[in-house]
Amino acid sequence: QVQLVESGGGLVHPGGSLGLSCAASGIIFGLYGMGWYRQAPGKQRRLVASITNGGSTTYADSVKGRFTISRDNAENTLYLQMNSLKSEDTAVYYCKAVTQRGDYWGQGTQVTVSS
Repeated sequence: QVQLVESGGGLVHPGGSLGLSCAASGIIFGLYGMGWYRQAPGKQRRLVASITNGGSTTYADSVKGRFTISRDNAENTLYLQMNSLKSEDTAVYYCKAVTQRGDYWGQGTQVTVSS
């Protein structure tokens, strides 16, 4: 059974930093591409950042230079370091695994950027 469990969300002031984690189980984590997505109220879920099994990364234009995606294959964990946070980064953040059996999603973690 594939499970993705996000953690690390919370409330942070504008300009602050937050780190998210996604612990994976039930898959051979190092074989697959992973991604972070976010969904703000009333909006579609959108890609924030992705990382291939080889470590190549891509970012949405809105987070380039502020967010960093990384992975630890030994720990089966995906990370998202978020710096210089803005109010428009407020959303539920989800991790996703892209596998041969299909795509799997975590339950999401809320990030709120507010003064």
